[in-house]
Amino acid sequence: MAVSVPGKLRQSRCTDPRPLACTGQSQEGWACCPDGGSRGTGSFAVWGGLFSMIDCSLVRVRGKEDPWNSITSGALTGAVLAARNGPVAMVGSAAMGGILLALIEGAGILLTRFASAQFPNGPQFAEDPSQLPPAPLPASPFGDYRQYQ
Repeated sequence: MAVSVPGKLRQSRCTDPRPLACTGQSQEGWACCPDGGSRGTGSFAVWGGLFSMIDCSLVRVRGKEDPWNSITSGALTGAVLAARNGPVAMVGSAAMGGILLALIEGAGILLTRFASAQFPNGPQFAEDPSQLPPAPLPASPFGDYRQYQ
């Protein structure tokens, strides 16, 4: 998706509104935009990589996986990527990143709660026979016979 959407948006601004010719409008669109959407794709890749690195680091440091890791990762990612523009931009980007990830995590939690409300007790399963204790062996018709080696 990251490869196709920015490139197609940029290509749609470059192409002519005339009907498709036999030469292929898509080739003309890419010729008009030589970068082919690589700027948007590269920015998305950098953001995703940095976010994942920070998220995994927080999981390792805190020792648990919860929504606070993602929210903090979004804020730190926004701050790190805006570091070249100064501290004011870092604070603004951190706030936007944290708010965006808080909204995403909150929506996920609400969706999980509403979906789980459909199945309040969960499905009732029969006991797994492999987990039951072994049944006692029937009495041998030969008495108390034991084999010695």
